[in-house]
Amino acid sequence: MFVFGLAVMFKLLSIQFLQGDKYRALVDKRDIQDITIPANRGNVYADDGSLLATSIPKYNIAIDAVTSQQKTFEEFIKPLCDSLSGYLGRSSSYYEKEIRKARSNKNQYYLLVKNINYTDYVRFRNFPLLKRGAISGGLIVEQTTKREFPMGSIARRTIGYERFDDQGNVTRPGIDGAFGVKYLRGTDGKRLKQKIGKNKWKPLTDFNQIEPKDGYDVYTTIDVNIQDIAHHALLEQLDKYKADHGCVVVMETKTGEVKAISNLGRNSKGLYYERLNYAVGESHESGSTFKLMAITAALEDKVVDTSDVVDTEKGVLTFYGKKVRDSRYGGYGKISVSEAFEVSSNTGIVKAIDRAYKKKPSMFVDRLYDMSLNQKLDIPIIGEPSPIIPDPRIKNGRWSGIALQWMAYGYGVSFTPLQTLTFYNAIANGGEMVKPQFLKEVKEFDKVIVPYKKEVINEQICSKETIAKVRQLLKNVVEKKHGTGNKLYSKNFSMAGKTGTCQKDYRDKKKLNYISSFAGYFPADNPKYSCIVVIHEPDREVGYYGADVSGPVFKKIAQKIFIETPLTNQINSLEVKNPSAEKEYVAYYQTARTYKTIMPSVIGLPAMDALALLENMDVDVKVKLEGRGVVKAQSVSKNEKLKNNQTIVLKAS
Repeated sequence: MFVFGLAVMFKLLSIQFLQGDKYRALVDKRDIQDITIPANRGNVYADDGSLLATSIPKYNIAIDAVTSQQKTFEEFIKPLCDSLSGYLGRSSSYYEKEIRKARSNKNQYYLLVKNINYTDYVRFRNFPLLKRGAISGGLIVEQTTKREFPMGSIARRTIGYERFDDQGNVTRPGIDGAFGVKYLRGTDGKRLKQKIGKNKWKPLTDFNQIEPKDGYDVYTTIDVNIQDIAHHALLEQLDKYKADHGCVVVMETKTGEVKAISNLGRNSKGLYYERLNYAVGESHESGSTFKLMAITAALEDKVVDTSDVVDTEKGVLTFYGKKVRDSRYGGYGKISVSEAFEVSSNTGIVKAIDRAYKKKPSMFVDRLYDMSLNQKLDIPIIGEPSPIIPDPRIKNGRWSGIALQWMAYGYGVSFTPLQTLTFYNAIANGGEMVKPQFLKEVKEFDKVIVPYKKEVINEQICSKETIAKVRQLLKNVVEKKHGTGNKLYSKNFSMAGKTGTCQKDYRDKKKLNYISSFAGYFPADNPKYSCIVVIHEPDREVGYYGADVSGPVFKKIAQKIFIETPLTNQINSLEVKNPSAEKEYVAYYQTARTYKTIMPSVIGLPAMDALALLENMDVDVKVKLEGRGVVKAQSVSKNEKLKNNQTIVLKAS
């Protein structure tokens, strides 16, 4: 036992003197640390300044009941408890009893209030004792930040967020995610704090070692009115057709600014919410909306003309044992290419493309490439896949004996809704393909840090002659009685576009479903907006054709924008010249320039002008106002020298 005791003594001395510095450093490191103070994340705004996402700071206020000197504690404990009673509701004696108990128990963390806003936080830290700070007053402040979305679920996925899981993995969808690291996040601060047990930390100083710097604000292109219209039009149609999910995008034709984007998916309870960003991230076979790309390529290569006649051969064509069918039983007979496009005849379009390119399919693919259809849009929102276009010259390039024919009516190719819309927008824009824009500018308060301008992907995707022809085709789809979009026609406003009905999971007949779409622009002759609507897996018993499922969403959006959103921002001038008011303003201006510290005569001036003038001279003004007249008398005479904070009484009638 004696030897064992010597060993213990030796170890204690060794720890104390030989390794003491090491262990004291470990204790300090464990108990005193630079704690991160999170910076406020920048706000996300709509194009009119409406708030889409903001960071709301919340505060917990506690008191270290031990740190104050006894004299200071006794002097301020009663006034502090009176203030707490006025705010929290319980009696002052209750709080005094609890805080004195905490002091006697050496409690360095007594929680006063949780999750208060900034205004209440400022009020709290000015309470007696607490306003003396962390050292003398024992004030402990814990700040957390909560991201709020004033528009609720509308455009939630597009607005986005930054979210960390328990393992530190981060998810950054949408605008908030795309620009969070670069602009929104800000720079965290540091403050030296000491651990006082149970994950509670108290400040060691009354100042931050590093002050946090808030993130920049980003102003998006989203129009809250158009966004609301698009969201509810899509939601109504999804619910009507019991569809699995869908999306809608509205883009400004000239600039590429995305004015609305909604992505709704159904959950297990049958309710729809912003689940995934389908418009940006979901690529699928296009179906008949790709017929526009095919016809544009053929017209530009001058291997097809809209007046060419094709035989739809009773609505069925066969290539290598595979059949292309029209939705209309028996086909359309012999029709022009223009009519084939307008009625969306699969056999008619396939016949025209096969006849033009079957001996030179790479020519067709090259034309698609020339129109930038093989390029990603490279938008900042993550998740965009590359377009898929089969190419006979590329090994494993998805080419087969029927690839050309299937491409002609939108199978074998794959695009996202936003990629498809970008091409339709280029047609509406006279051939100039612009990049979809989600941001207008980045600001720090009122200072513009980064302006975002229009980006051109392709200055001219095809000739003006081809543009004119295909725009007429798109217009005919809606306006002509045989057009697949004729149900959408309205004499009150014009639209142009293309319906699309694409089979989904067609290799397994048991899983066969449909994708219904409509892409186009409005007004037809002078396009202001382009729009695409894509709805997946509508209930086949209710309906699945693009004209019936997606077309009405397009029409409702176009119609409401025409009715509720002016297409021009010009208004008549409201400026009215009033000689009497002009005379009064001149008198006010001259008086304000002449008199700085000497009392002017304000008799004859309107009472509100006199009030503004004198308050700018650092004097207090009281107005005895009877009616809304002019100043009739003033308590200080003209040319008398004024004193700071002097009170002047004006009588006006």
